[in-house]
Amino acid sequence: MQNSNNRTVVSIKDTAANPAPLGLLGFGLTTVLLNISNAGLIPMSAMILGMGIFYGGIAQIIAGIMEWKKNNTFAATAFTSYGMFWLAFVTIKTMPVLGLAAAPDGKALGAFLFMWGLFTFVMFIGTLRISRALQIVFGSLTILFMLLAIGDFTGNHSLINIAGYEGIFCGFSAIYTGLAQVINEVYGKEILPIGAMAKK
Repeated sequence: MQNSNNRTVVSIKDTAANPAPLGLLGFGLTTVLLNISNAGLIPMSAMILGMGIFYGGIAQIIAGIMEWKKNNTFAATAFTSYGMFWLAFVTIKTMPVLGLAAAPDGKALGAFLFMWGLFTFVMFIGTLRISRALQIVFGSLTILFMLLAIGDFTGNHSLINIAGYEGIFCGFSAIYTGLAQVINEVYGKEILPIGAMAKK
């Protein structure tokens, strides 16, 4: 179209798919599996670490980059950060086994998890303008990080087990939110509610 100065203005329509379901599912599925281990139901194994690298890590980073292209600062920050969290988590678990670094003690792990809990709490504040579903995801994730941090600081394994069950809930809330976005887009209407906030 043309503006008043007879200059041509070209508008580019964004036709890329919504990357949020990929990021939410990468986070959710990996979180459920890790916290089944935290709850003491299965041992830590290559299954969880592999999910952490590829679906929790790389898939979320891809989603974050796509959100950056869509000018969505919140989602770009969240998905890229939590993707890097999973890669860092796998590194923490594998480097000592490979003899590349000393294993962190409880205080070091507690500090690591506390900082992620603090980051998540601030991100939770952002969800108050987005949707109820994301409020549940980020709210329960904040609680999860803090429970795990306290468990590692104190060496209280019972608390880590409790955090595992809370983390299973958190992971499934992210899975629901991601799949709800997919189903709602496919059907062109809200089949699975996510409680989106009204735009002002």
